[in-house]
Amino acid sequence: MTALITGPTAGIGLAFAELLAAGGEDLVLVARDATRLAAVAERLSSDHGVRAEVLVADLASEAGRATAAERLTRDDAPIDWLVNNAGFGLNAGFLETTIEDEERLLDVLVRAPLRLTHAALPGMVGRGRGRVVTVSSMAGWTPIGTYAAAKAWATTFTEGLAVELAGTGVTATAVCPGFTRSEFHERADMPLRFLPDAVWIEARTVAEEGLRAARAGRTICVPSKRYSAAALAVQATPRPVLRGLARLAPRR
Repeated sequence: MTALITGPTAGIGLAFAELLAAGGEDLVLVARDATRLAAVAERLSSDHGVRAEVLVADLASEAGRATAAERLTRDDAPIDWLVNNAGFGLNAGFLETTIEDEERLLDVLVRAPLRLTHAALPGMVGRGRGRVVTVSSMAGWTPIGTYAAAKAWATTFTEGLAVELAGTGVTATAVCPGFTRSEFHERADMPLRFLPDAVWIEARTVAEEGLRAARAGRTICVPSKRYSAAALAVQATPRPVLRGLARLAPRR
């Protein structure tokens, strides 16, 4: 079996790649940094004896999305797992960002999972097996910026897929972590050093629980007991209250 993973060079994506490779899955690794991608592929192939194919593609571009989508449609080398993980954040409020940055964010967080999932599903359904895992976020239940809006889309998109895929042998799972130790915040210039250690979870924990949920056919996965409880609390909070709390959050 083969898994295609976007954004696999660090953080949650790398954890997914490591765990799937350790389980004997061949890999197709998709990212824009050819050097880091090749290093990860070589290490995972050497460590676990699996085939690790490299696909250099910028998912913020139409050409990059088309490249990844084409690989997902190949009948001679079918994909059994699609892990939509690639993403990034913007370190500014909506009124401070450029429209180009905002559109690039949506290209990676929304348009790429949409395009890749649409490419993958016909083959998966035809074979009667497959798993689509989309890394969303607890932020999707909050009214804090375009990132949260994109993650809200990812979660709702997955829920809709799960309904439509019922009985096909194919499942869809949204993994909605809280604060996770990775390069994500540093790359966005959001170190968040003021947050206590207790709020952080490890990328491997997110991937482990996400894979467990996907194999069980669960639609929504919030990794860790404390964030599962927090997610229930956030969803039960009236929206006006959440908007009031959002006004207290720093824009950067």
